[in-house]
Amino acid sequence: MNSESEPEPVEVPITDVFDLHPFAPRDVKSAVEAYLEEAQARGFKALRIIHGRGTGVQREMVRAILGRNPHVLEFRDAPAEAGGWGATLVTLRKRAPVDSGRI
Repeated sequence: MNSESEPEPVEVPITDVFDLHPFAPRDVKSAVEAYLEEAQARGFKALRIIHGRGTGVQREMVRAILGRNPHVLEFRDAPAEAGGWGATLVTLRKRAPVDSGRI
């Protein structure tokens, strides 16, 4: 791999907690969208997204994504013991049943 080629994708384990600290700011939007899609597909109901406190820019970016994602029922600040305003708790909608094609 030379210095001009794209880095190899990193596979991230899918759990109910998603920490954005390892991601470059330019990758946050696509990472959160992909994570929500996979979490919904795996049947998760509640998630915690850790975006950090900082200046609040990443928090607002995450919340904008959550606000327009069809899988998200609601979201709110995490309690102090789970990250406070440095993390967001997300409740996902129930997954739609898969149509088996039977009548």
